[in-house]
Amino acid sequence: MAELDGKTAIVTGGAGGIGGGITRRFVEAGATVVCLDVDEAACRDLPDEVAAIVGDVRDPEAVERVCEAAMTAGDGRIDVLVNNVGDYRPPGRFVNTGETEWDAHFEINLKHVFRMTRAVLPSMIDNGAGSIISLSTVEAYRGIPHNTVYSAFKAAVVAFTRSLAVEVGGLGIRVNGIAPDLADTPQTPAASMLRDRDPALIESWVPLGRFGHVSDYAEVALFLASDQSRFVTGHTIPVDGGTLAASGWYRRASGAGWTNLPDRP
Repeated sequence: MAELDGKTAIVTGGAGGIGGGITRRFVEAGATVVCLDVDEAACRDLPDEVAAIVGDVRDPEAVERVCEAAMTAGDGRIDVLVNNVGDYRPPGRFVNTGETEWDAHFEINLKHVFRMTRAVLPSMIDNGAGSIISLSTVEAYRGIPHNTVYSAFKAAVVAFTRSLAVEVGGLGIRVNGIAPDLADTPQTPAASMLRDRDPALIESWVPLGRFGHVSDYAEVALFLASDQSRFVTGHTIPVDGGTLAASGWYRRASGAGWTNLPDRP
């Protein structure tokens, strides 16, 4: 029996990148997967078994549609929710940001987690079981200049995960998270992270010696969604090759900004 046989899962941003890897791995594990993604072309590339809903997780109507589709596909059950959507792109120095940037990051990095989680909880409560998994980042645990708003909302995802886990644990629902770093995805491609640096330097930055693949995060999501993690709740697991244990941010010797890849002045 596959790890998720008979389970119905929703994956937001589930057509590409980490979300796409999670969607595909869940299908392999036997789950019925409903994906919500804004990228129509990426949705068409998903396995035929996936019910892909094209829409924006920031839109309450899209959230309603994906939940309705999951309830239909799962005969009234939603067993797993993966809140994968997020946007890393830095807004710049905090002093130069304002209400527009703050609101945008709130919508894409935190509010949708509230909206999706609130939408699926009634079904999970009725069924007396469920697993909610939210994507945060290692930047929720360390300082990241020029990304203060992003890191603040991602830290809020960790706190939300911890508190909700306590609140709903007695109802049979587990709530956990994943904190990636240096993921080679379309949003953060390896070539962009390297910026013409020698790839051999990766071993200096990442204790496990490479950038993360989408499959690395998908396997942890599968663990958290399945009964293998039946006594795990309230935790956000860093999936980072060891960078959180080993690294820090460094000001360049030239004074021109900061880097966490300190190979240049």
